[in-house]
Amino acid sequence: MKSLGLVLAALGGVAAGAALGLLFAPEKGEKTRAQIRDYIKEKCPLIKSDRLEEIVNQIAAEIKD
Repeated sequence: MKSLGLVLAALGGVAAGAALGLLFAPEKGEKTRAQIRDYIKEKCPLIKSDRLEEIVNQIAAEIKD
């Protein structure tokens, strides 16, 4: 249970960092998504690719709104 909290905290930190980065340095959509994807891969290397795409899409949707 403790490791689940750690993973969720890491993902929350990744999402917050990516969102702040995008707010201060907007790029084209595909380039931004690629940067988010690369950042998450770097910080959470064990994440599965389908989950990674889901997270990238969620972050992009939050920023778009």
